[in-house]
Amino acid sequence: MVKRAVAIITERGPEKAYAEITKRFHDRDLYITVINLDGKVLAHGQRGNLVGRNLINAKDPDGKLFIKERVELAREQSVFWHSYKWQNPATQEIEPQEAYCERLNDIVVCGGVYSF
Repeated sequence: MVKRAVAIITERGPEKAYAEITKRFHDRDLYITVINLDGKVLAHGQRGNLVGRNLINAKDPDGKLFIKERVELAREQSVFWHSYKWQNPATQEIEPQEAYCERLNDIVVCGGVYSF
């Protein structure tokens, strides 16, 4: 899903791609998020209400500043895995999540999988 989202952003341009990602890039507990390097949500396949919000200070249930950490990882690496905890939309439970992320210029495209 991440590779497909990156391709769509590259091919169609950010505005069209972000709208499509927000509307269509989710499947049960799998979804794509796109943030800029300041922590602003540009697209979110599960929670469109987060688009436009800056989440740089968002914490996971353990108090980890996970968006800030993601941005720092993206500044250092173009491809990486990111671990944190978040509410699984399928189970509504807080679960560990592993997100695969790719930096594309000044944005980060991520797709996570929940693990037990």
